[in-house]
Amino acid sequence: METGTERDRLLYKIAKAYYDHDENQKDIAVRFGLSRVKVCRLLKQAKEEGIVSIRIRESNEPTADLELELANHYGIKEVIVAQSISSNSVDVSNAVGNAAALYFRRAVQGHEVIGLSWGTSLLAFVKAVDPFPMPDVKIVQILGGMGDAEAVFHGAELARRMADKLGARSRILQAPGIVSSPEIRTALLADPQIEETLKYARRADIAFIGIGTPDEEGLLSKSSAMSPSELKAVSKAGGVGDVILNFFDRNGHLVPSPIDDRLVGLTIDELKKIPRVVGVASGLHKVDALRGALLGKYISVLIVDEYVAAALMS
Repeated sequence: METGTERDRLLYKIAKAYYDHDENQKDIAVRFGLSRVKVCRLLKQAKEEGIVSIRIRESNEPTADLELELANHYGIKEVIVAQSISSNSVDVSNAVGNAAALYFRRAVQGHEVIGLSWGTSLLAFVKAVDPFPMPDVKIVQILGGMGDAEAVFHGAELARRMADKLGARSRILQAPGIVSSPEIRTALLADPQIEETLKYARRADIAFIGIGTPDEEGLLSKSSAMSPSELKAVSKAGGVGDVILNFFDRNGHLVPSPIDDRLVGLTIDELKKIPRVVGVASGLHKVDALRGALLGKYISVLIVDEYVAAALMS
């Protein structure tokens, strides 16, 4: 029968072989005449009993702990906090765009279907992406066009620019994001080309989206994509933000808006089914919107500036 001393000695030798000498569990099992399952169990016991103590060195990155705290606090996969050279809105937006571009290169392997919405934060992101050949990637617009079709933040323009940088194909949603009546929406959704593009969008592996606001500082107001009376109605209903034009309150609960039955794009439920939805945003005026988006579980990854991140954690 194995004594406590013999067991402790075995735990020590296995731990030394695994952690100090970098032997794998299979080789350790052969060496000591054990099963791999038992080796795994003994390594676990070595940590539980303090024979092995793993210490993680403090990070030199000042935002690393904040990123982990935010992700854990809101229960999402990851938060990336961008540091800007100044508090100027352009510098902050560019910093967030650069952070999103770096995340893109890390997260995208080269075979995915990638959904894009619209907005200035996504424009900064697309501009920051370095040209890199990914011919098997497909870029798809997940919300119909918003604002002037020639605008650089228009969804179709962003999809084309991203596809050009990657040498990839793009699927453009040939319709406005908001139409004038429910009947026109029904007709457009029945169009074979639009129907096929939305079917493609539902297959997205990852989506990059902006987070909007119904206030005067938001792009919806500045681009005249929605009328002042429509935006006022959203605010009156408690809306503080939107994802793909679905509005929600401070707690993430959806609120009604005058455009709900006139939207052409993915529905909010369809967006939530995409495995990884990356929210890209900057500016303190979006704090309530971002908190609502997080609480509503509309995004699973958040990329923001350091000022917003601090506010979200306060």
